[in-house]
Amino acid sequence: MRGTVYKSTGSWYTVKTVAGDFYECRIKGKFRIKGIKSTNPIAVGDRVHFEVETIGDDTIGIIHAIDDRKNYIIRKSVNLSKQTHIIAANLDHVFLLVTLNNPVTHTLFIDRFLVTAEAYDIPVVLLFNKWDTYTNEELAEVGYLMEIYQGIGYGCIEISATTEKNLAQVKELMIGKTSMFSGHSGVGKSTLINALEPGLSLKTSKISEQHLQGQHTTTFAEMFDLSFHAQIIDTPGIKGFGIVDMEPEEIGDYFPEFFGLKQHCKFNNCMHLDEPKCAIKEGLEKGELAWSRYRSYVQMVSGEEENYRVDQYGEK
Repeated sequence: MRGTVYKSTGSWYTVKTVAGDFYECRIKGKFRIKGIKSTNPIAVGDRVHFEVETIGDDTIGIIHAIDDRKNYIIRKSVNLSKQTHIIAANLDHVFLLVTLNNPVTHTLFIDRFLVTAEAYDIPVVLLFNKWDTYTNEELAEVGYLMEIYQGIGYGCIEISATTEKNLAQVKELMIGKTSMFSGHSGVGKSTLINALEPGLSLKTSKISEQHLQGQHTTTFAEMFDLSFHAQIIDTPGIKGFGIVDMEPEEIGDYFPEFFGLKQHCKFNNCMHLDEPKCAIKEGLEKGELAWSRYRSYVQMVSGEEENYRVDQYGEK
């Protein structure tokens, strides 16, 4: 039988067949995807082959093969640097929820996520949530962020999951596609999904007043079929986003705004760090590139761990 993985708990997988039936499945023996080392060999969104077995009064599925993936989004754990985790597979696009505060989404996190999505050919739309809670000064800051990313070519939408601001625009982008919602805990992923599809009634939680961080309400990634001909993958909130399997010299290839400038660098193998006559550095001085983006690039190239104790926008 063939089906799509709708939920993964690490040891059990909920698989939906083409006929619409759900089976709880397990992996038989060792199961590893060639060339990919991760904590989870199978992810939500994967298309798998399985056989049904009856054990006592229970009927379970045994997964024995996986179809080639169109793409997948993968991250490296912040605490377990040698461990990688595939968040989801076979995506049409990702919505990354961004909040200015409660919790803060730093540009370094955004940029790491975008670089990984670029590397695996996954379009990303940035959703700037909690629009209704910001002061005029904060709205100006969000507007500045949107200007940066729209200038690069990323879709940006200001939304409010509670007042439903611009949710119709988000829903229109989702029709006929498999989308993933991602972001820090507390940015409002589950609240947004509930607003788009009230019947799901996903669990939500308030922000911790002590730490201004979200509480984990989604424990495992899970796919849902929506009434307006769309599928959504809800994911657990992530604190950090470590990039995986990228050589320093290729990271710049995943910064779209570098493309038009780097051909003018003096050296073909310019890393845009300390080299003379670097077009990227000149672009920064002229205001053609955002310092926050360049700072993210330097940190990724140098292999530094994520450190959000920097200025939010990274100005010089």
